[in-house]
Amino acid sequence: MNLATVVLAAGQGTRMKSSLPKVLHPILGKPMLGYVLDAVSRLSEKKPVVVIGHGAQQIQEVFKDSAKFVFQNEQLGTGHAVLQAMPTLAGESKWVLVTYGDMPLLSSDTLQRLIDTKPDNSHPITLLTVFLEQSHGFGRIVRDSRQNVSMIIEEAHATEEQLKISECNAGVYVFDSEWLWKNLPAIPVSPKGEYYLTDLVDIAIKQGKLVKAISVEDPREVVGINNRIHLAEAVSIMRERINERWMLDGVTIVDPATTYIEPSVSLGKDTIIFPNTFLRGKTIIGENCSIGPNSMIDDTKIGNECVVRYSVLESAVLEDRVDIGPFGHLRKGAYLSEGVHMGNFGEVKDSVLGRGTKMGHFSYIGNAQIGENVNIGAGTITCNYDGEKKNVTKIGRNAFIGSDTMLVAPVELGEGARTGAGSVVTKNVDAYTLAVGVPARSIKKFPANKVDEDRE
Repeated sequence: MNLATVVLAAGQGTRMKSSLPKVLHPILGKPMLGYVLDAVSRLSEKKPVVVIGHGAQQIQEVFKDSAKFVFQNEQLGTGHAVLQAMPTLAGESKWVLVTYGDMPLLSSDTLQRLIDTKPDNSHPITLLTVFLEQSHGFGRIVRDSRQNVSMIIEEAHATEEQLKISECNAGVYVFDSEWLWKNLPAIPVSPKGEYYLTDLVDIAIKQGKLVKAISVEDPREVVGINNRIHLAEAVSIMRERINERWMLDGVTIVDPATTYIEPSVSLGKDTIIFPNTFLRGKTIIGENCSIGPNSMIDDTKIGNECVVRYSVLESAVLEDRVDIGPFGHLRKGAYLSEGVHMGNFGEVKDSVLGRGTKMGHFSYIGNAQIGENVNIGAGTITCNYDGEKKNVTKIGRNAFIGSDTMLVAPVELGEGARTGAGSVVTKNVDAYTLAVGVPARSIKKFPANKVDEDRE
């Protein structure tokens, strides 16, 4: 579509009482401006133009690849803000959409309906309206007998009869671009010394042109964020939208009111999400999983048929049929292969646990490479840090690590090796060998088939 977009994001947002620019405040982990740019980017191949002022450098750093930027050094109203985009956009498109960086709930479907009116020189403006029981200070839409807009009257200047009008101006517009750039400089200055886009409606009507309006179907879409209360409202609405989408796609969410799923998360069908669960970042969860309750999962990839209870997972990978918890903790670099079981109060960091390995409760595994079908007894610790660097522990397949074993890295235990309970292993243990004591000493060799029989 031959459409340009202007997003107004230059305001200071003083009511947020924050050093962070208002449009960078997150909604479910994503800056509110990001939702706006996503919505308008679906409508046109042209990069949106964002008008910035306060916090300009921070905003540019976050969205440098998603938009073009122009500066409004003095905040002199919405008309003045759009005027800053004129040198960039004049003559570049047939239509110009104007929306706001602090209106993250406005959908691309609603904006598309606005654009579909296709303004032209005889009908240069279509604006978005909303029907409200409480006006929240918005200007009222006055229509003529043909239902075209005849004026926008601000609440402070409205008569008693006009105050009864429930249709309000949402402040979002699509313009015929040729008409816009010709008439924008003619906006009169207000008593406050500012220039407002609403005055373009009066200019068009005085020229004998039509001004059309369409109303938003869900009034919540035009919720603007001016303070932390509005921010919380937007989070609640966005969370409800995301949860509903996943439930319609075949995911069971036991208690949507206490489930937080960020927009970048992906979920497989027939997965169940239990209450008080937070799914964040680029988390991917497969099918037929059971997640939660009371779990937080960040930037983690989880396969099919996994179970995670009361646990925290950060930048980890779980293959299929992994079982964790309760109260497990996977830190960055943890990789649990198919069928791994990790007991309560276990922790894994920067380690690979091989297929079918069982890790007992109250254990810590860090900087380790664990083979298949290893049994890690309760209370086992890899002592991976020597005060200067992290060292690696290697354990071969079918090994059996007794409870409360300390593995002082760097150290390697061969295939089928065993340690006695309470051992402190400071030296390598050969394959099919039992080591016990403090420090541990190798005291017995086993035939390979005997170890395999014991494992079965």
